[in-house]
This record gives sequence, C-alpha cells and structure tokens, in this order.
Amino acid sequence: MSQWKHVCEIDQIAPGTGVCALVNGQQIAIFRPRADEQVFAIDNMDPFAKANVLSRGIICEHDGQLWVASPLKKQRFNLSDGSCMENATVNVSTYPVKVSGGAVTLQA
Repeated sequence: MSQWKHVCEIDQIAPGTGVCALVNGQQIAIFRPRADEQVFAIDNMDPFAKANVLSRGIICEHDGQLWVASPLKKQRFNLSDGSCMENATVNVSTYPVKVSGGAVTLQA
C-alpha cells in the first residue's frame, strides 16, 4: 500500500523551477510552474541522456500543457502524463503529488 510522504515545503520551491527529492531511494523531480500551489512530480532520470537531470530542466508551455525540457538533450516531457514530445515511444513516470498546509507530499 502506498503512503503519502512529506518531501518539502512549497515555499522551498521557487515558482518556475523544479527540485529533486529522494523518495524510497529514487530521485523524483518536483516542479512548481507558477506562484500558486500547483505541483507536478516525474522521474528525475532523462531516458535519453541516462542522467538524473530533469529537475534542472526548463518549464515550458505548449498547446496549453506544461512540459519540462531536459537540460542536456532538450527533449520535452509532459508534466501531467510523462510523455515525450519528440518521441512518442518514450516517457517518464509521473507520481501523485499535492500541497496541503504548505507541505508538498508525494504518494510513494
């Protein structure tokens, strides 16, 4: 059974950026696209570069959806479903994440 795990406080993630959290031994990238409390969580591993760097990517918007561009090879991953814009056969895992009372928690 999965549990909600405290990751950090929302004010520790600057709007428009991501952070990396180690949850159950796995690196998870958590993004806060705007100054509100909306957050997204995906694998931190860039499947093309084979490096844990997605939390350092650039958040962008395309056709009304939010994406993160890998800082290495620039492929874009959808923050909602993990799909890759440039290659439909590749994706990253997404994780349920929420903010409650200022605390960012991840279901793991």
